[in-house]
Formats: sequence, C-alpha cells, structure tokens
Amino acid sequence: MVELIDKRHFTALSELDPNEVISRTHCTFDSGKNCYTLPVWTGSCAIYPGRAEVEWQAGSSVLHEYFSLFAVHYLLSAKDIQPAGQWISEKDMAGGATFFRGPHAIPTQLITEKVENSCDRFHQLCRDYNGSPLAMADAAAVFSITSRIPVAVLYWAGDDEFPAEAKLLFDKTLPDHFALDIVFALAVGITEELSRS
Repeated sequence: MVELIDKRHFTALSELDPNEVISRTHCTFDSGKNCYTLPVWTGSCAIYPGRAEVEWQAGSSVLHEYFSLFAVHYLLSAKDIQPAGQWISEKDMAGGATFFRGPHAIPTQLITEKVENSCDRFHQLCRDYNGSPLAMADAAAVFSITSRIPVAVLYWAGDDEFPAEAKLLFDKTLPDHFALDIVFALAVGITEELSRS
C-alpha cells in the first residue's frame, strides 16, 4: 500500500497541525498513537504519518487500494467547505476534457458489466454500498465517500439501439479539494470497488 503513496505525502501530513486537519476533514486524531482515523465510504482507515502507513480497521470494509491514496490526500488538501449540491462530470473540471481520456478515461464499463443490464441489480449494488437513491437516469445513487465528498453513479439500461451505460458525477466543489490525478484515482477506486462485490 505504501508504494502507491509517495512518502513525501506522509511527511507533509506529519508537519500539519492535527487540530487544523480535524477541522477541515472531520477526522479524529490519537496523539498517543500519532494516528488519524477517517471514515471512508463503507470503511474506516487509520493513517499513521510517522510510519507512512494506512491500515483499514477491523470490522470495516477494506476498500480498493486507491482509497488509501485518496484518504491521505483528503487529509492533506480537503477544504473546509460544504458540498454545493450541484453535479458536474469529470470533463466539466478545468483541464478535465483533456485529462480524462485515453488511459485516464474512467472505466464505468466495469459497472455496466457487473449489473448485466438490470436496474434491479444496480439498485441492489447501490444498497450494498450505502447508496442513497437519486432521481436521475434510469437509476442512480449518491455515495458519501467522506462527509465532504459525495459522488453520484448514474445508470442507463441498454436496448436494441443503445448499450447500457454508467456515469459518475461529482459535486462541483471536488476540484477545490483535489488535483485531477486524485479525482481519477477516486473514480477508478469507485468503479473497481462496485465491480468486485
């Protein structure tokens, strides 16, 4: 897991005031263990800046490895702002139309392959991951990745003319928190996680 996260990010986190991090991110901090604890989607992870480690806690989901990367960057860069409640695609972000293509295209086909053209299966998948129904597309749900980061997953069933399609939407504040490469890691983590259950 550590190989995925540059140790410089742990060093940068160790230099921050824990009270300031707590205020921005709604995490907790154990000064004795020098450890942050952050609920992430269906799991909870412990982040040890001094040890350069992320551990998923017993009794919680162990999410795709990209969520460890996301968690560290969330503690480093999340802003003290509430979600705006307005959805955007990855290509609506500054530079997104260029960045999110080719090797950086979000692999939403993993979701369509998983649910096999069934809205019922999509609904069940969303319930399994604590999704809240959203009145968009043929079926949709919102997932609270952290208290400040909601992500919507939309699904359209296929027919004789059009194949099934899935899409991720993000709160318009997401680019205020993260660079595009971390948005990409989050998006891939979500699609991979939903497809492996």
